[in-house]
Amino acid sequence: MQSAYIGKLMEIAERDDKVMHLLADSGTGYDEMFRYNFPKQIYNFGISEEHMVAAAAGMATVGYVPFVYTAGAFLAYRSLEFIRDDICFQNLNVKIVGMGSGLSWSSLGPTHHTTEDVAVLRSLPHLLLLSPATPRQVAACVQVAYEHHGPVYIRIGMNHEKEFFADNYTLNTASNDVLQENGDISIFVTGSILEEVQGAVEALEKEGYGVNLINVPVIKPLANGQILSMAKKSRLCFTVEEHNVLGGMGSAIAEVLTENGVGVPLYRIGLKDIFAMGYGTHAAVRKANSLDAYSIYQQIKERL
Repeated sequence: MQSAYIGKLMEIAERDDKVMHLLADSGTGYDEMFRYNFPKQIYNFGISEEHMVAAAAGMATVGYVPFVYTAGAFLAYRSLEFIRDDICFQNLNVKIVGMGSGLSWSSLGPTHHTTEDVAVLRSLPHLLLLSPATPRQVAACVQVAYEHHGPVYIRIGMNHEKEFFADNYTLNTASNDVLQENGDISIFVTGSILEEVQGAVEALEKEGYGVNLINVPVIKPLANGQILSMAKKSRLCFTVEEHNVLGGMGSAIAEVLTENGVGVPLYRIGLKDIFAMGYGTHAAVRKANSLDAYSIYQQIKERL
């Protein structure tokens, strides 16, 4: 996902010299490639995320289009006041990109996990919140963020995510991606955990269950009409996210169903109001926290 992000940003920066790539001690080989091609459009602020966000706000006031990029935990939590007051309150054209969504920083533990960012940020007015699942969807989100005039937050993974979308994929912010529509059980998923959910769906289908799988790349604003349509023809709905179940995408969908009087049961799969356990590979930490394909399958099967 990181290479997809930088690749798309370079494509945009080549056409628009007002696009700026801002880092906070998070430079990688991809960022050095950007620096080589666009040396006047990249700044590294070091371990100073709040100052980076404040500087991005200043740049936006004079016509630049800053993309702020570093570890998601340090953007969503450490820089929250600056995102709220300097960017969202002023409704400035700043793009905030949190690298390492969910448990991606698996070997570094909960201080680096980004498992509450949706809950923290979706309450901020003016903010468009995007949660891509694959590299191509990342590129599409970057394009949408560039074209959208106002604050945007994109949360991206960083562990060689599997691709589920075609080369010509484009993001429609008014609808979700219905990956399959085969029954009366609907599963809504956001982010790079889509691969695990796909494995769970395959296991369910082998046992004869009919499943609708809906990828939700835009968490705010939600595509309410489509969510309601899918829920109304389901006997049971699930949400799956690599995030705390409190305040995340599942909570947002529960709000939509409740406010519109849709009484279908909804079960949220994610971290159950805890910090994630364990250290190691991304796959190992997912498994330790019941967010691997088999554990997701088991949780759905139990409810069925």
